[in-house]
Amino acid sequence: MSKIHPEALKIVPPIALVLLIISGVLTFIFRDSLTGIIIVWVLALVFIFLFTLFFRFPKRPRPQNGRKVYSSADGKVVVIEEVMEKEYFGEKRIQLSVFMSITNVHINWSPVTGKVIYEKYKPGRFFPAWMPKSSALNEHNTFVVETHSGHQIMVRQIAGAVARRIAVYKRCGDEVKAGDQLGFIRFGSRVDLFLPLGSEIKVNIGQHVQGSRTLLAILPPA
Repeated sequence: MSKIHPEALKIVPPIALVLLIISGVLTFIFRDSLTGIIIVWVLALVFIFLFTLFFRFPKRPRPQNGRKVYSSADGKVVVIEEVMEKEYFGEKRIQLSVFMSITNVHINWSPVTGKVIYEKYKPGRFFPAWMPKSSALNEHNTFVVETHSGHQIMVRQIAGAVARRIAVYKRCGDEVKAGDQLGFIRFGSRVDLFLPLGSEIKVNIGQHVQGSRTLLAILPPA
């Protein structure tokens, strides 16, 4: 059974307060009416749904990865293509993107074991996360993890039209293992991985994947 992620403590109390105020006002307006009771119960169910669905904290394996790259997020693969990565590498990479809907777990896991050698937050727009331009234009946070074999993997957390809060748990210089939490994005959002050319991709467009569980790719020999 999934636990509730600590990020819930930062957002659930104010939402609960707002819902409580709304419930109080509606109860006063519709006093002595079945309508008011129904509305209050609906709001309560919405709150429970928000609390349990958005902030699930499932237990996931910590794979011994070697040259294997595991998914950083739960969701659907929406991009697999060769692109010019300009923020850090300045060279062509394979971009593999996973879109997280509001029903997915929103934790972001490290896809490999290694050391964080780059981490940078960039403010931006809030286009829907499934749109290609969201990768470059939306608010995002970028990690680059260097594996023990010398491969460098970029993980980019991207805020979407609803998600306006990117939480970051690792910083430059931190050692990470595959399956460690890199961060968290509230509500619908997206994670991009940028892999070395020659990586063997193991998933397809439209495939649903699970963070720290689904094998995305095998890196080329060092």
